[in-house]
Amino acid sequence: MGALLNKKTIILIVVAVIVVIALAVLFSSLYVVAENEYACVVRFSKIIDTSAEAGLHLKAPFVDEIKKFPKTIMFYDIPPSEALTADQKNMTVDMYVLWAIEDPLTFYKTIGSLDEAEMRLNAITYNSLKNLMGTLYQNDIINMDDGAERNYIYQTISDNVTKVSKTYGINVIDVKIKRFDLPEDNEQAVYSRMISDRNQIAEKYRADGDYEASLIINDTDRQVNITISNAEAEAAKIEAAGEAEYMRMLAEAYDTDDKKDFYEFQLALEALKASLKGSEKTVILDSDSALGKALLEP
Repeated sequence: MGALLNKKTIILIVVAVIVVIALAVLFSSLYVVAENEYACVVRFSKIIDTSAEAGLHLKAPFVDEIKKFPKTIMFYDIPPSEALTADQKNMTVDMYVLWAIEDPLTFYKTIGSLDEAEMRLNAITYNSLKNLMGTLYQNDIINMDDGAERNYIYQTISDNVTKVSKTYGINVIDVKIKRFDLPEDNEQAVYSRMISDRNQIAEKYRADGDYEASLIINDTDRQVNITISNAEAEAAKIEAAGEAEYMRMLAEAYDTDDKKDFYEFQLALEALKASLKGSEKTVILDSDSALGKALLEP
């Protein structure tokens, strides 16, 4: 009876061992790929398969190793670095790179890790930046122009970094410069230059404004003078016409000798009336004058 129990116990142990081994083999043969990652099957340090399809996959148990890399876009903030411009001005540049693994097989063969990838991107970006900065003057970079005019700097660096990164299975989505910093010894000189440039622009605006104002004033004065001249000519014309009409009406009104004598008498009275104004009431008249004759010989 005891021998029978021992035999059953041994069988159960063997079965349990077999089940454990089977489960270990089964679990060692399976691996899971997430939606946002690549999985590379590595056998004896060589990639034999690459999968980007999410789900459950099979591999050789205990022999194959799984290397996973992110499929998402990654952000790498490059440490600030210094570069010389064409006029030998030192500038500190702060940049970042948006990148993604495009070919996991090439990426594993050439780089193998994310840390190494960032080191390569750092070196590639800095070399591209240094080469481009060596062709630019500081005034080309720091000025008061529209910022969009400097987009070619970003595009040139991005194109160069993308071209080199392709050899590592990396796709560079974008390279951006966050800021350009000046060394302290150059900063004040640049600020002074920028202030001078702005003052020159302000002076030009003022000069242009004064010139435009003078044109407007001169044109207005010319129009005023023309208007006044035309008005004076028209007034003189109207006045001459009025005097002519007045003389015609006088000629018609005093067309006889009696009427003419009465008109002369009336003018004499008006003259006498005008001369008697004020405190002086004495008038000396010539007996031969028209007024004297009118008073002495009515």
